[in-house]
Amino acid sequence: MTAGTAASQNAAKVKPLVAFEVEVDRVQSLSPHFKRITFSSEQLRNFGSDAEGNTLDLRIKVMVPSPGHPLPDFAELMETHDSNWYQTWLRMDPESRGYMRTYTVREARPEAAEIDVDFVLHPPAAGVAAGPAASWAEQASVGEPMVLIGPNGLAGPCLGIEFKPGNARRVLLVGDETAVPAIAAILENLDAEVTGEVIIEVPEAADFQDLKAPAGVKIQWLSRAGAGAPASHGELLDAAVRATILPGSQHGPVELEEVDVDAEILWETPDAAHPPIAPSGPESEAHRLYAWIAGEAAVIRELRRYLVREVGMDRGQVAFMGYWRMGKAESS
Repeated sequence: MTAGTAASQNAAKVKPLVAFEVEVDRVQSLSPHFKRITFSSEQLRNFGSDAEGNTLDLRIKVMVPSPGHPLPDFAELMETHDSNWYQTWLRMDPESRGYMRTYTVREARPEAAEIDVDFVLHPPAAGVAAGPAASWAEQASVGEPMVLIGPNGLAGPCLGIEFKPGNARRVLLVGDETAVPAIAAILENLDAEVTGEVIIEVPEAADFQDLKAPAGVKIQWLSRAGAGAPASHGELLDAAVRATILPGSQHGPVELEEVDVDAEILWETPDAAHPPIAPSGPESEAHRLYAWIAGEAAVIRELRRYLVREVGMDRGQVAFMGYWRMGKAESS
């Protein structure tokens, strides 16, 4: 066996996704609806990122224990069952296996063996208890063990990052409270010459955050609990996007298939199926608009219809992500 062959085989054994056994290091209340939990573990020194060392909108799985039960040994589970570990976990007793919830990394500091995750504390709906992750975050205490499933830095640049503006130097970032951690991390890593608009809707003005962004990026915060009767979820967001990006201001109306957000996930990001349209006329690649839209699925569906059908956004220059669905819990 040659040295090159051995190296290739060893690289193939490095799993891109691993279970990080961590503990709660710090708990910080950011606002009425946001709580930041800092996890620490020597294992996090190998937490993955993109080729530049950024996490941007990187998603991880937070494994929440069932009340009164320890979490399964995910390191052993993933090692033993490899790519089938998730199905194996699903076959465990639902009362004791815990819950899997998806969150965005707010900040990873591998050199300090730490990672920050900002939890949104959704108030429970009438007659419906708060979700397991929000309930856990409300009571989280320093020293508490937890498991995060995320990218292995030893495997190279990680998957799970959807923010891919290419050469675009004008951005539109739109989201509700669940998108705030991703938007904040994206803004911190934009080049100084990038311009654009950020529109964020949150439950109340006390949830507004001081985000770092390039000088040419305008941030607009919207509070559903503003003057007058409280706005419905996404109402202010939709109106603000329509006022910011006018119909027909891009390439022109585009055919668009419908998505039933109650039956399937709304998740459309630029890929080989929707390559960017080659710019024509005086427009250059760098001056084209790149949009990143995330939040409640029904709200994102309407914004998708508007931006693609009426504005004429190039589907190769926009990412639409339904992070959650009103009235429906994330599966498992």
